[in-house]
Amino acid sequence: MAAPTQPSAADRRPVTTTDAPARPATGLLGRPRWFTTLFGTDIWERFSFYGMTAILVLYATEDTDRGGLGMSAGDASLLYGLYMASVFLASVPGGWIGDRVLGAQRAVLYGGALIGLGHLSMAVPVAWSLYPGLLLIALGTGLLKPNMAGLLSAFYDREDRAGRDAGFSVFYMSVQVSALIAPIVVGALGEGVNWHLGFGAAAVGMGLGLVQYVRGSRHFGDVCRAPERSATPAERTRVLRGTLAATALVVVVYGVDAALGTFRLGHMMALIGLLCVGLPIVCFWRLLRDPALTAEERVRVRTYVWLFLASAVFWALFLQGGSAFALFAKDATDREVLGWTVPASWFQAAIPLFVLVVAPLFAWLWTRAGDRVPTVGKYAVGMGATAAAYLVMATAATLASDGTRVSPLWLLVAFLLLAAGEISFGPIGMSATTAIAPATFVSQMVALFWLAGALGGGLGGNALKVSGDRVPGPGWFLALGAAALATGAVLLLFRRPLTRRLGV
Repeated sequence: MAAPTQPSAADRRPVTTTDAPARPATGLLGRPRWFTTLFGTDIWERFSFYGMTAILVLYATEDTDRGGLGMSAGDASLLYGLYMASVFLASVPGGWIGDRVLGAQRAVLYGGALIGLGHLSMAVPVAWSLYPGLLLIALGTGLLKPNMAGLLSAFYDREDRAGRDAGFSVFYMSVQVSALIAPIVVGALGEGVNWHLGFGAAAVGMGLGLVQYVRGSRHFGDVCRAPERSATPAERTRVLRGTLAATALVVVVYGVDAALGTFRLGHMMALIGLLCVGLPIVCFWRLLRDPALTAEERVRVRTYVWLFLASAVFWALFLQGGSAFALFAKDATDREVLGWTVPASWFQAAIPLFVLVVAPLFAWLWTRAGDRVPTVGKYAVGMGATAAAYLVMATAATLASDGTRVSPLWLLVAFLLLAAGEISFGPIGMSATTAIAPATFVSQMVALFWLAGALGGGLGGNALKVSGDRVPGPGWFLALGAAALATGAVLLLFRRPLTRRLGV
């Protein structure tokens, strides 16, 4: 099968095997059809993701007589962190499969199918269905996300950094609409009617995304239909054997642990934590040793390690929005409006709402600043906003320390600042990653970008456990805010040498 043909910067649409006139097909907002197809897939996938995560911790901590799992806040936070870390970890094999076996087009399709099956499993009204469902969603998301980014990047010329940045920013901002609606819809069904009905709504969303992806995939042409550098049969056999051996070992160890009645979520988190630390080291080491890399590309990849570490700190703090912040909304926030109690899960819609509101402002600021604010500088801005969010929460926690429920404005201001941090890390980091990536390693580099989230998710999952409280106190928020502030200061101090070595 022929290798994918890259479109020119002027065309930015997939090549076709027909002799039709070169007239660009446009869809939503005047964007090419390939863009609207990817956008439609991602917006439904994000609907399912944000909808499910909005109610996961609330469902896990709900009493069993009210349909929940009856977990403690610490264990529920561990479960949430375990899931988020697994999603990001799965992006590493997912990126390799897309780059070397399936091609990004098919990898996105198969990943979406696994996600849909996972949500269907969680919709089954029995407690144990949660765990296979989370596993399937993690595997599917790990396959879909890095290859979605790789597929989107393939439609832009490698030197067209401005076009790539604009495309990723529009793509990232647009899917926030889904992230805004999902917690409201899924949260109302889950909290107000039945938890499993909420999970079922997420399954419907992913199903709709798959339907429109299949219908619109004809607009991709040959772009990423096959791997640019396919793995050899020997390589596939070696990877398959290693995967089966590792899986068998994990099943046996945890099977014995469960049979003895000693299994705890912390035991699984220990494995995930080891992978979160060890896997990035292995991935960077293997990538830097690959003979396909030029000397300049090796310098960029080595320097990218610093962006990776900063991203891990950010995601560890940002992902508290779905655990610690969610519990603060439920137990320490005044949610009464005209005699009606606002569902705690609805606060998860605040970040995507604020992203939509402030993203145009940040786009204007980055445009006005031009090259004066490089990628590292934007990371520093995002980390500063995150530190401010935790300072706000520390103040709110101080006011709530005597059992008083505080105004929801405290939480909303904190989410606004987290949204500013996300805008400075999410699309900017993804765009920079694809620009830095060697030609045949784009999906694998994107997987490393998400692997920073795995490390952050693992750290963040244990953060609330350390506090020992259902609702964290002001000291906990201040400590994490100080970590964000210190990371931002280091980025700001070394922005010039890092920018020079990254080349973006």
